[in-house]
Amino acid sequence: MQHLKLYKKDDILAITRIRKFETKLGECVQVLRDITNIEASLLGNDATYIVVGVPEDIGVKANLGAGGADTAWLPFLRAFLNIQSNDFLNGEEVMVLGHFDFSDISNLIEGNALTPDEKIEACRHAVRTIDDEVENIVKLITQCGKIPIIIGGGHNNAYPCIKGAAKGLHKSGLLPIAQINAINLDAHADYRPAEGRHSGNAFRYAEEDGYLEKYCMLGLHENYLTQNTWVDIVNNPFMDVITYEDIFLHEKYTFLQAIAHAAAFTEDTYCGIELDLDSIEQTLASAVTPAGIQPLHARQYVHYAAMDTKVAYLHICEGATQLADGRRDDSTGKLISYLVSDFVKSREAVLNGAPEE
Repeated sequence: MQHLKLYKKDDILAITRIRKFETKLGECVQVLRDITNIEASLLGNDATYIVVGVPEDIGVKANLGAGGADTAWLPFLRAFLNIQSNDFLNGEEVMVLGHFDFSDISNLIEGNALTPDEKIEACRHAVRTIDDEVENIVKLITQCGKIPIIIGGGHNNAYPCIKGAAKGLHKSGLLPIAQINAINLDAHADYRPAEGRHSGNAFRYAEEDGYLEKYCMLGLHENYLTQNTWVDIVNNPFMDVITYEDIFLHEKYTFLQAIAHAAAFTEDTYCGIELDLDSIEQTLASAVTPAGIQPLHARQYVHYAAMDTKVAYLHICEGATQLADGRRDDSTGKLISYLVSDFVKSREAVLNGAPEE
């Protein structure tokens, strides 16, 4: 994990706006006590949720997408650390571990790939390095009995999240085999062919490599569901999908019914919770949509999935505050902070004995 930058308390306080008569989350969240020994520090810490940033857009570019998914981490962190610490969310249950910095790889590709095809191939090769490092930290966190909260980055990072969580939970003795389920709220299936690693095929690789058992997709846009992917889904009893049109046009399900269906489909083992921000209408992401779910729906999804599944991890990805084409929206980080705080509150309610909704 040579690209992982670990935080000290001073790093957290530097972006926390201290104010008289208030206590912010940044004053309460935990950090590693000993950055030279991550595992021992995790095991000796009582934080349940470990937040890690993966600000990269290499996987998105490898899928011919618009760059910019590397810009959401710091705005999220600023917003999250400046939430009020109160009875609803204290902050001590959260550790902010740090973030990955893959800028050296990006610079190497930009400086040496001479053609668009060379750049795509270089990005797909580089994603393997990202896979390995993200997998290792997710594995370490889960084997220590913690829940990773991974803030991306491209949706390519779903693969190392699934693989790392499956391996970590297996090593800890919580799983008989290294295999978990996943729920994904997304406009796209991200189940493209295994043509080299990129943001559009994380779940294909996770399934073919044996780490993903059941996969349920919510909110897919029929207009962007390739026929071969659709055929693969309907012929696989371990995969299920409820499209955006099923929910909001044909009204076969309400949105909450769709979440409940996904939770029931994946309830037999640990489940990764995936949320691609390109599913949210007009949210700046690698593939901005003019017709998607509302932020309230995303918050409901995180809330109910956190309460009704056996959570392996939370992964929020594809968001941006600035895209390579110049489009900018500074509110993306604040939206992610709402989603993360909703997740922690909901899981804490379950752990503290609140009845499932």
